Amino acid sequence: MHYLYTDSPTGTLLLAASAQGLSGVYFPEHRHFKGIAGWQAAPEHPLLLAAAEQLAGYFSGQRQHFDLPLDLSAGTVFQQAVWRQLARIPYGQTLSYGQLAQQLGNPAAVRAVGAANGKNPLSIILPCHRVIAGNGALTGYAGGLKNKQYLLNFEANMRQLKPSVFGGFQA
Repeated sequence: MHYLYTDSPTGTLLLAASAQGLSGVYFPEHRHFKGIAGWQAAPEHPLLLAAAEQLAGYFSGQRQHFDLPLDLSAGTVFQQAVWRQLARIPYGQTLSYGQLAQQLGNPAAVRAVGAANGKNPLSIILPCHRVIAGNGALTGYAGGLKNKQYLLNFEANMRQLKPSVFGGFQA
């Protein structure tokens, strides 16, 4: 496993990549992160540099989707299905755990969906921050509820901006 640190408005993020693709985006004090023991620092790794660049584009308001090869092999088949479904939640919108379970064809699996969502190793890239409780409350985020709130507010604010004729954004 290779890793790279990159700065973001939410703090320093740790990016991880395997031979198969990007395998992790971790916040400081990420709840389910097991550490970098045995990993190799890779400041010139092309995939990690591309991920850092795309995250910078996201945080600058220039990117709403990510285009990176992903390695989801750390998850079970069910977790991988949940994680893939996360990528379908539109930028700046939210979905409840129940709605996500319904989209997966198993409306009774709300708790299992919540547990899988919490184990998502690709924060921001697979936007688990867009999943909230059925009553609208912010619940469980491995990167911390403060970061979840920041990301949701950031995306809501970016959606309100309109592209200018010069290709940038304006209020």
